[in-house]
Amino acid sequence: MKKLFTVFALFAVLALSVIPAFAQDEPGTIADIVVASTEAETPEFTVLLAAVAAADPMFLEALSSEGSWTVFAPTDAAFTALLEELGLTAEELLANTDLLNAVLAYHVVPGAFDAASVVALDGAVIGTLLPEMPLAISVDGESVMVNDSTVVAADVMASNGIVHVIDAVLVPALDGMEEPMEMMEEPTLSIAETVVASTEADAPQFTVLLAAVAAADPSILEMLTNGGPYTVFAPTDEAFAALLEALGTTAEELLANTELLNTVLAYHVIPGEFSAATVVAAAGASEEGVNVATLLPGTTVNVSLDGESVMVNDATVVATDVYATNGVIHVIDAVILPPME
Repeated sequence: MKKLFTVFALFAVLALSVIPAFAQDEPGTIADIVVASTEAETPEFTVLLAAVAAADPMFLEALSSEGSWTVFAPTDAAFTALLEELGLTAEELLANTDLLNAVLAYHVVPGAFDAASVVALDGAVIGTLLPEMPLAISVDGESVMVNDSTVVAADVMASNGIVHVIDAVLVPALDGMEEPMEMMEEPTLSIAETVVASTEADAPQFTVLLAAVAAADPSILEMLTNGGPYTVFAPTDEAFAALLEALGTTAEELLANTELLNTVLAYHVIPGEFSAATVVAAAGASEEGVNVATLLPGTTVNVSLDGESVMVNDATVVATDVYATNGVIHVIDAVILPPME
């Protein structure tokens, strides 16, 4: 605990050191912050800005619009080091759109994770906009590491998220990526719409989950409709019935507790899109499984193997790979509860 406090204190100092450079009455978007930094006396993100401009327009749109994002932003010095390592010029990198798209997506996490939340993820992974490709978070002495890069400034707040500055470009292991699974057809429904559709089937699965989303903070419904990509571990009606019995409460009482609903729902959503194959591979990587960051700041779920079953904490995955336009749903047989203070 003392170690984490020391690291968090260091993050606070780093934040104070960088924020004056971007100071403004009202925080702009992440895109505004990157642009403003290139116009400062000591430009910071000129290559990053050029990369965003040269890549798929979705990146500029996402970083300029409403939403909730965490960006690990490499400095110009970080890009210079990468170009030297790859033996490329900036022009050659910017002309490789596919590579640019993958690298940029690997630096963006759906959801806003401040310094304290990142520090709390020591030893865990967190999903990115690049499907199946998470980042590893670790605390090494007084340094916070994202893969092999070090966070050098933290908590640059934007109207649509948070920027943390890193000293190296994060390069995904593209050669190790599996070919995307071929789906029968492209999904046309969002995660929220998929849940709604399931309640209208002959054998409804998620009526309580849908009621919980409707009763919770409206931002959760918006997130599951337009945000993402996310992976949702969706408890069945039977799972909620078992929880209510264990708690000695009714569905009405649970749905009336908005604060608890918000917390529990966020704990079932992880940033990034992870197929069953990736989940199984991660779960089997060690006997202890893998800890994965959720949208509830500073918390993780443990994904592990128990024989042939994939476990999410104490819940068993009973159905997988229900794809939506903004992510994927895996069905679990129990409601998972976050650690309560």
